[in-house]
Amino acid sequence: METLWFCLVSLMLTGYVVFDGFDLGAGVVHLVTGKNTTDKRSIIRSIGPVWDGNEVWLLSAAATLYFAFPAVYARGFSGFYLPMMMLLWLLIARAGAVELRGHLGDPLWVAFWDRVFGLSSLLLAFFFGVALGNILRGVPMDMDQKFFEPLWTNFRTTGQTGVLDWFTILVGLAAVATLTVHGGLWVALKTEGDVQRRARDLAGRAWMAVGALIALLSVAMYLVQPQLRVNLAARPWGAIFPLTALVGFVLVRRFVGRHDDLRAFLGSCTFIVGMMASAVFAIFPYLLPSNGDPALGLTAFDTATSAYGMKMGLLWWIPGMVLVTIYFRMVYTHFGGKVSMEDGEG
Repeated sequence: METLWFCLVSLMLTGYVVFDGFDLGAGVVHLVTGKNTTDKRSIIRSIGPVWDGNEVWLLSAAATLYFAFPAVYARGFSGFYLPMMMLLWLLIARAGAVELRGHLGDPLWVAFWDRVFGLSSLLLAFFFGVALGNILRGVPMDMDQKFFEPLWTNFRTTGQTGVLDWFTILVGLAAVATLTVHGGLWVALKTEGDVQRRARDLAGRAWMAVGALIALLSVAMYLVQPQLRVNLAARPWGAIFPLTALVGFVLVRRFVGRHDDLRAFLGSCTFIVGMMASAVFAIFPYLLPSNGDPALGLTAFDTATSAYGMKMGLLWWIPGMVLVTIYFRMVYTHFGGKVSMEDGEG
């Protein structure tokens, strides 16, 4: 049951990256390619009915983690208190920008919230990547399996690390590039004309950055996280996950060149799923590895709730996810096709 719930938590986080990832990427597109108010309104309307619902995946992942692995939830949220507060304020700023920009017609008001929306989206993509990088690298656990990280220390990956170091910054940059591709393809899928063309071009340029950053990250990950080498030696079939990511990466390039935005976007989804699965495989069974003594890391087997609780929780989790799937299917079906200036948010 512990392995199953480990996979379920990972699934929820992957769902968040896939769904809210294109929202964040659309914010980067909005910041970089939006030439005028009409363009920016069109980009925001491409995510209008779904952006807030997509964020529910993050809340659901946190709730699932709290239920199945309460010790990891407690240690992680207290140890990452500073970056958690930064992410919270960025989420609030981004949501406020989407909701408030259309309340007044004053150009300065609209321009201010447009900039807040774009910058908060960019920073959220970066810091979510940094957060993932901290988990992949491991945290400075003490003998009581507690930790606290300042924003930075000496930028090394061992000892008393900070939230930011060369490895976590690399993961953050890779996240920004990946979600820029993802968001650009979504905007291209949902819009027409110059907005669609510029979004597609941005996705194509960011695709090259993704390739370079992921190549560097693959080497860095192999050096920084020894559990990856252990898992590959014990379970060589795990190579299927980075291969899945590679297939998605190639499909993005192929279909962007053909202006097939739907298949290119699905290729981006495949790439993200493959990369997230690769990350999960690299640290299993750890949910929160230690960057020092591996024995101090928090594993799924050491931190899980009771077996009875996990079984009963599964009886609630399955029907809940069925309802969520039905809801998302209805929303995205209703939101199908291109956006128009008469639809969506202001």
